[in-house]
Amino acid sequence: MSDKSKKTNDETNETLTNRQGHPVTNNQSLRTVGNRGPSTLENYDFLEKISHFDRERIPERVVHARGAGAHGYFVPTGKAGDEPISKYTRAKVFQEEGKKTPVFVRFSSVIHGGTSPETLRDPRGFAVKFYTEDGNWDLVGNNLKIFFIRDAMKFPDLIHAFKPDPVTNIQDGRRIFDFCSSSPETFHMVTFVFSPWGIPANYRMMQGSGVNTYKWVNEEGKAVLVKYHWEPKQGIKNLTQQEANEIQATNFNHATQDLYEAIERGDYPEWDLNVQIMSDDDHPELDFDPLDDTKIWPKDEFPWLHVGTMVLNKNPEDYFTEVEQAAFGTGVLVDGLDFSDDKMLQGRTFSYSDTQRHRVGANYLQLPINAPKKRTATNQTGGQMQYEVGRGSQSPHINYEPSTVGGLKEANQTGKEYTPMVEGKLVRETIDRQNNTKQAGETFREFEDWEKDDLISNLVAALAPADKRIQEKMIALAEEADEEYGRRLKEGLAAASEHTESSKPLGGTDNPEDAVRKGHEADPY
Repeated sequence: MSDKSKKTNDETNETLTNRQGHPVTNNQSLRTVGNRGPSTLENYDFLEKISHFDRERIPERVVHARGAGAHGYFVPTGKAGDEPISKYTRAKVFQEEGKKTPVFVRFSSVIHGGTSPETLRDPRGFAVKFYTEDGNWDLVGNNLKIFFIRDAMKFPDLIHAFKPDPVTNIQDGRRIFDFCSSSPETFHMVTFVFSPWGIPANYRMMQGSGVNTYKWVNEEGKAVLVKYHWEPKQGIKNLTQQEANEIQATNFNHATQDLYEAIERGDYPEWDLNVQIMSDDDHPELDFDPLDDTKIWPKDEFPWLHVGTMVLNKNPEDYFTEVEQAAFGTGVLVDGLDFSDDKMLQGRTFSYSDTQRHRVGANYLQLPINAPKKRTATNQTGGQMQYEVGRGSQSPHINYEPSTVGGLKEANQTGKEYTPMVEGKLVRETIDRQNNTKQAGETFREFEDWEKDDLISNLVAALAPADKRIQEKMIALAEEADEEYGRRLKEGLAAASEHTESSKPLGGTDNPEDAVRKGHEADPY
């Protein structure tokens, strides 16, 4: 490896160079024929500078494009509630009380683009990378504890419906509710997203959830189902649509700014990590399937067990290098953590890592932000932007396994391997016990009056331009969930009957003609 501290006699630590290490003596002017030009082709410093500038964006994430991040650490309690955590999992990250594991967290919005306002109605991503002694563990989730759908087959359609119209390029509530009204399992998430819970006040004061159901495996190879919940010690705050509009009028980076400035002033945000545990079976006594991502596990039946605390205490030194290139995947699990049969989790596990290879490159795990903070030794080789071979002490001629003459060897299995019984016909069917609206009704009844008011107002505004058939479907779902919910939505839509048929993004109120009326005339120059 080269010594990057070396410099020529006339260089200092502040001397500008190009990527080849050449000192740049003129960073103001092209090389031209006379000071008016034309320029010459051999402008090497300029060509290197502008060609890199042309490529300084990598493909934007299809979802979770707008994000902010920070470094910190996780400290376990060594217990799950009052019991030793080893009863449930052998994952080393949880075993030793007080042990610090470095983490990097990326918060994000889901649907909107990389420079979109942070006041827009949207779920928020909450992804945590634990740099454990056994390698990386990614806990990839959202601020809300459920999701719109329960089957990964529907994910591209869901996102297409929430993304801008492919013709007008405007997000359109009519398209959103066309999909949601025909997919009743979305109604619980719709109830959350169109309430103030759809616009968290900032990243520090929002909950996080793994959303999917995972498994924990102990030393004996026995497993339990588990759900993860991050609880902010700063408290929880959400915004009404009107409050969000007022913030957006003056600051569309408010959540990123809030996180950065809080850490800079030493006000480090903290979250307690709690888990819910359930035996590993299908629980026929419940009126929902525990693997259904549209459902919450009732807290009174499956209490939260405190397992540790996370602190964020360091801002990124470079946004692109750390936040933009950070890559997460639901399949990144360490020993003692495992997958459940959750169909959304199964689909996400391929999709997340696949999109990182497309977006950042085949060697994205060699980037410092993504690399584990421990040794790695693989037989993977090649690919765009490889900058280290990443092998162990084997012969450099042996990049395969098994080998008798100096290759890598398999690790020993310490804990007993988890071997669940899997049996059944291969089918394409939805799960039983769908119960699409019951929990939505329970959620509505738990809302405070101001949350109910904002929910109904937002739904009416977004549904008003929609086809009557779509409105009727949504009203029927609301009536099935709760009598008051259905009645208020029906009355609100009836009162808004003199709506325009124009498309409107979520939260949009003004007609584009207002800009014409309010604009100030100017003479050409």
